[in-house]
Amino acid sequence: MKTYGAKNIRNVVLAGHAGSGKTSLAEAACYLTGLLDRLGKTADGNTVSDFDPEEIRRQVSVSASLVPIEWKDTKINFIDTPGLFDFVGGLREGVRAAGSAVIVVSGKSGVTVGAEKAFAAAQKKGIANIFFVNKLDRESADFYKVFEELKTTFGPMVCPLVVPHVVDHKVQCYVNLLTYQAYTYKDGVATSVPIPDMGHRLDGLRTAICEAVAETSEELMEKYFSGEEFTPDELITGLAHGVRTGEIAPVFCGSATELEAIDQLLTGLLWLAPWAETVAGETGKGAHDEPVTLPVDETAETVATVFKTVIDPFVGKLLYFKVISGKVMPDMTLLNTRTGETEKLGKLFCVRGKKQTEVPYVPAGDIGAVAKLAMTGTGDTLCSPSRPITLPGVPFDEPCLSMAVAPTKKGDEEKVASGLSRLAEEDPTMRFTQNAETKQMILSGMGEQHIDVIVSKLKSKFGVEVALSAPQVAYRETIRKKVKVQGRHKKQSGGHGQFGDVWVEFEPFDTEELVFEEKVFGGSVPKNFFPAVEKGLRDAAKEGVLAGFPVVGVKATLVDGSYHPVDSSEMAFKTAASLAYKAAMPEAGPVLLEPVCNVKVYVPSDNTGDIMGDITKRRGRVLGMTPEDKLTCIEAEVPEGEMGDYATMLRSSTQGRGYFTMAFERYEEAPMAVAEKVVAARKAAE
Repeated sequence: MKTYGAKNIRNVVLAGHAGSGKTSLAEAACYLTGLLDRLGKTADGNTVSDFDPEEIRRQVSVSASLVPIEWKDTKINFIDTPGLFDFVGGLREGVRAAGSAVIVVSGKSGVTVGAEKAFAAAQKKGIANIFFVNKLDRESADFYKVFEELKTTFGPMVCPLVVPHVVDHKVQCYVNLLTYQAYTYKDGVATSVPIPDMGHRLDGLRTAICEAVAETSEELMEKYFSGEEFTPDELITGLAHGVRTGEIAPVFCGSATELEAIDQLLTGLLWLAPWAETVAGETGKGAHDEPVTLPVDETAETVATVFKTVIDPFVGKLLYFKVISGKVMPDMTLLNTRTGETEKLGKLFCVRGKKQTEVPYVPAGDIGAVAKLAMTGTGDTLCSPSRPITLPGVPFDEPCLSMAVAPTKKGDEEKVASGLSRLAEEDPTMRFTQNAETKQMILSGMGEQHIDVIVSKLKSKFGVEVALSAPQVAYRETIRKKVKVQGRHKKQSGGHGQFGDVWVEFEPFDTEELVFEEKVFGGSVPKNFFPAVEKGLRDAAKEGVLAGFPVVGVKATLVDGSYHPVDSSEMAFKTAASLAYKAAMPEAGPVLLEPVCNVKVYVPSDNTGDIMGDITKRRGRVLGMTPEDKLTCIEAEVPEGEMGDYATMLRSSTQGRGYFTMAFERYEEAPMAVAEKVVAARKAAE
């Protein structure tokens, strides 16, 4: 593939609901442009963009992949993204690198949540939206029904450009309303046919285009109202302006698997999609956090953003980057503004699916890949050391489902930790932590399928198997009564003995950890033994008497005791303090504390009643509701122990539209029934 300038580059993310045909569309584009001799199918596991073993096995995309094609002296960098919500990280990566989004909608299923989320992501980034209604070869497909759904959901910006002529539920031909020509297709080859008689429908659709174009400038508005016809060039220019400014979202249609009207979409992207020169420039932050606007200029100093990382245990790390300004060349030394370190680049590649082709350089506006940069990852900015600039990273979602992982073979803990840490470099929507308190390895992801894929990759890439379980909740224990007890340690074994004697008062206290004081009079316990008493109490408080959880909210006051001038030692007083603690806790009204989290749930208004009811069932307290960006935010406090399956429940209840955030708030006394259950489970595990 030859090198193109920014004027002849389109960076296009393929987005939409799972099963809408994004991967098939990318495959069709590759076939039509001569990159493939045979059209692959997702069911056969032989498509260009779904090449990962997990994608082939599941017949669904799980990560973003790059598919560049050449069409009429223009390079189109397609970024095929997953439609499953568990793999939303791929969508975020694709949108970050793209200048426009083709939102693929099934002609059978219509406008689904995936299309809504893709549209919202593109709108938030400020890139153009283009719709492609796919699968019109299916008997149950209904383009005009889907088109009305698009207009209802996304408003008057939706504008038809290619429409089907349907007779007896079968597409007879496709009509391009821009060129006012009709085509039939066989094996991807278009044949021009006369415009069919579609009654008033065609006139209405054509009028909709003219109205949309008239809105883009005063000159065109005047021409429209004077009754003059727009020329094809005026239509294309006006539409392109409306698409770039976000005022128009054109609609194309066809069938990716049957290669119908794909050429019209590709040509439409050339005419309407913003070229890299107009949308690749960005505003970053300079060395002193001042805003810096970067033009798309090959002669300027180099600035590039890394939007995706691929980890291979044998080849190493492959970074996908988009050049914002200047050009990236092999053997360049660039500054990573996050780490402050420079990295020397090796060979550069143009990537198509799993195939890598070496290139001499990557110009402004284009996308490339580089291997073996040890200190660089997704979201980092690489730039000329003489002009440090930091660009916005990739706005990934926070993981919402956590599971404890344990190796199935003893001794594999280090392999598990190493493998998960490597996979986390590749997928920023997953988290891997080691809980020092529960001694568990915790894997967090976007949902059950996401975690399942991570576990499968851990086995296939790093050769280690793990078992999943619900993570332990970090409970605490405290007391509700004030008690005074004696701790006495006396031991004779010939020679020097051991003697320590303390009286300690224990009482509830509003603090996160044990507080120690001393009120000893008359030197009954020498001052040099006070630290030993405190150490003994703090060590003992690491385990409570109910279920062995750490004890908090306790004040321990040393009030009296005795010592032996020869046999007393720090160790003896530490042991005596521990004995006092063990004697006091059962008498002091011990109770179990559970962590309570502040939860913010964002759901459509229609779901608020069901979600509030579910929160109540989980022993939560609803604090309030506020409208927020087409959704309602329900704020509540819910015990952490009740939130294990919440991500799955919320996605099911809201058809994927809802999401939530959760943060630890405080500890509260657990109800008796909950405490008994936790204590019983803890004892059974011992």
